[in-house]
Amino acid sequence: MMEFNKQTVRDVEVAGKTVLVRVDWNVPGDDSGAVTDDYRIVQSLPTLRYLIENNAKIVVMSHRGRPKGESVAKYSLAPAAERAGQLLERDVDFVDETVGKRVQSRIEQLEPGEVLCLENLRFDPREKQNDDGFAAELASGCDLFVQDGFGVVHRAHASTAAITEQLPSVAGLLVEREVLTITEAMLKPERPLVAVIGGAKISDKIEVIEQFLSLSDTVLIGGAMANTFLVAKGYDVGDSLYEEDAVDTAKQLLEADHNAELKLLTDGGVGVATEIDAKAERTDKQVEDVTKDDIILDVVISDEVTEGLRNAATIIWNGPVGYAELPKFATGSQDVAAATVGRPMTIIGGGDTAGFVLDWGQSHDGSFSHVSTGGGASLDLMAGKELPGVVMLDGND
Repeated sequence: MMEFNKQTVRDVEVAGKTVLVRVDWNVPGDDSGAVTDDYRIVQSLPTLRYLIENNAKIVVMSHRGRPKGESVAKYSLAPAAERAGQLLERDVDFVDETVGKRVQSRIEQLEPGEVLCLENLRFDPREKQNDDGFAAELASGCDLFVQDGFGVVHRAHASTAAITEQLPSVAGLLVEREVLTITEAMLKPERPLVAVIGGAKISDKIEVIEQFLSLSDTVLIGGAMANTFLVAKGYDVGDSLYEEDAVDTAKQLLEADHNAELKLLTDGGVGVATEIDAKAERTDKQVEDVTKDDIILDVVISDEVTEGLRNAATIIWNGPVGYAELPKFATGSQDVAAATVGRPMTIIGGGDTAGFVLDWGQSHDGSFSHVSTGGGASLDLMAGKELPGVVMLDGND
C-alpha cells in the first residue's frame, strides 16, 4: 500500500480543540432544498465520528449548489446538517451565517463532541476568490483545519487553499482514502487494467485519456466523445453531438502508438434517435448505417468488451457511455456496470458516473470497490495533476 505524504487527523491531538472541517456536502435536493441523495454526507461520517469520539469541538463548513455569491434558500446547508445529524444520531447545530459575531458566539459555546454546521460558503463571493480575509474569519476561534472535502480539493478557494495559511492543516480520512485509492490504481494497478472513459468532450478529458493510454492495458471510449473519434475515422454520425475542433486530436490519438489498446464502444451497433427527449425511440444500428437525421445516444456493449471487463483485475470508469439520463439510452452504461460490479478493484470516478452507478446499484446485487465523491478532483488526480487543497496541507516528516 502506498503511503500518504500528508498528515491526517490521526496524526494530531484533537481532544478539547476546536476543529474546522471542510466537507463536501454539495448534495442534490428537491425544489425545497431537501436532500435527495446523501452519499457525500455518508462518506464524510468517518472523519466526523473520529473527531466526536476523540472529544473535539467540531465546526463543519461546505458549499452547496451554485448560488453565485448570493443567499439562495434552496442551496442552504440546513437540510444537509439535519441529515448528517440523523446519520450521526446526534444533534448537528446549524447557524445561518458563515462568519461574524453570531458564528463566533456559537463556536465559543461548543462542548467536546458537539458539531456546528455553518451556512453555505458560496453565499459569500469571497469563497471562490480564495480571499485571505474570508479565510481568516473562518479560522477565527478554531485551532485546527481538517480538509475532508475531496470533491473540492482541485479548487483553490478560501476553504481549501487560503485557510491553510491560517491554521495547522491536515487531511481527513475521506481525502486520505480517495487520494491513496486512485493514485495506487493509476500507478501500481493489478493487471489487466481497463479504463472506461465516457462523457461528451475529449477536450475535458484529454489529459486523462493520454494518461490512461500510457498506463492501462485497454482504454474503452464511449459517450458523445466517441462520436468525435468516429468522425476522425471517417464515419458520418448524422446529427449527433461531436467536437469539430477536437477531430484532429482524436485522429492523432487513434494513429499514435500507445501502451494501451484503444477501443471505441460502438461494437455491435449504436442506439440512435431523431430527437432527444423521453419520447425518443431507440433503434440499434451499425455505425456505417447511421443516417443524416440520426442522433447517436448510446452504445451496444459487445460480448468481447464484456469479457474484457470481467477478466480485468483493475477497472477505472469515468463518464457514462450513453445518454444515461433517459432509461432507454442507459443500457450501455448498465451493461458496463453489470460487467464491472464485484470485480477485485473497480474505481468509479465521481460526478455523473457515481450518481449513475449508485442509482443502478440500488436494484442490483454487488458493489464497486470505490465510488469517488469527486468528479473534477478525481479527473485531475487521474491525470497526474496536483490538487491545491491537498498540496497545501501539512506534510509528514
